[in-house]
Amino acid sequence: MIRRGFLLGLGLALAMPLSLRAEQPLNVVATTGMIADAARQVGGDLVQVTGMMGAGVDPHSYRQTRSDIVAMTRADLVLWHGLYLEAQMEEFLLDLSRKRSVVAVAESVARDRLRKHEDYADKFDPHVWMTPDLWGEVILAVRDALSAARPDATEVFAANATAHLADMNRLSSYARSVLATVPEHSRVLVTAHDAFGYFGDAFGFEVMGIQGISTQSEAGLNRIGELVDILVERQVTAVFVESSVSDRSIRALIEGAAAKGHEVRVGGELFSDAMGLEGTYEGTYMGMLDHNITVIAAALGGQVPPRGMDGKLSAGF
Repeated sequence: MIRRGFLLGLGLALAMPLSLRAEQPLNVVATTGMIADAARQVGGDLVQVTGMMGAGVDPHSYRQTRSDIVAMTRADLVLWHGLYLEAQMEEFLLDLSRKRSVVAVAESVARDRLRKHEDYADKFDPHVWMTPDLWGEVILAVRDALSAARPDATEVFAANATAHLADMNRLSSYARSVLATVPEHSRVLVTAHDAFGYFGDAFGFEVMGIQGISTQSEAGLNRIGELVDILVERQVTAVFVESSVSDRSIRALIEGAAAKGHEVRVGGELFSDAMGLEGTYEGTYMGMLDHNITVIAAALGGQVPPRGMDGKLSAGF
């Protein structure tokens, strides 16, 4: 009787129209929080998204866990960044792509819009989420990947992507307006690693990272010494720590400048390779960029709204 009931249930499931079976949410796994957020925004109720890397996690050094492997092999769709961001996982993801639906969404960004990678001649700076305009290309790639996995929902994904791109335009306008209030001589952004190059190019800031594009590169004493001299010579008064990178090298900069009689303070903590805590505004892409833009502008002498673009930031300025 039990076996007969099981076979009957299995038969009904197989006979169920595709349109009905397709009502189950698409099971999506995304490597970074930024990609997971894009998938949720574009997919809406039609997707169930699992983000592998949470707040404070460095994607440059992250290695897949056993639970990650299980989740990815069971997913309907795996979205990863590419551009050598997930360097320690790349071999696994490329191998998985031969068996499952796996898409490197940032690889869709036009090569003429990418910055050359200083450490690898054939690779590019992966930090394209640092400007809303570039991230818009990734959102379109997420839309296309979801549509390929669920063709019956193509129109829904397209409409959601269009709405999210409107958010990107509004965020970009906010960035340009508040960052323009920073005095020109103060538009120097010093951070733990070189994650803000696209930000600097887009908004007219000179960016200096202690480490290179990848956090795997070493910050030598010579580099710290060079930056200390620049801080003193140009009278830079604020430097920034990052949520996913140790602040040890930034503290060394501050101490080095103090030894030469120049006071430098931490202007704030920026979200570089990971978003804020899940469930918070800063734990969304919009909140992450709103926070960074507002913190940088405020610390370097610009004029900003008390709690960012929409008054949602957890800290006031």
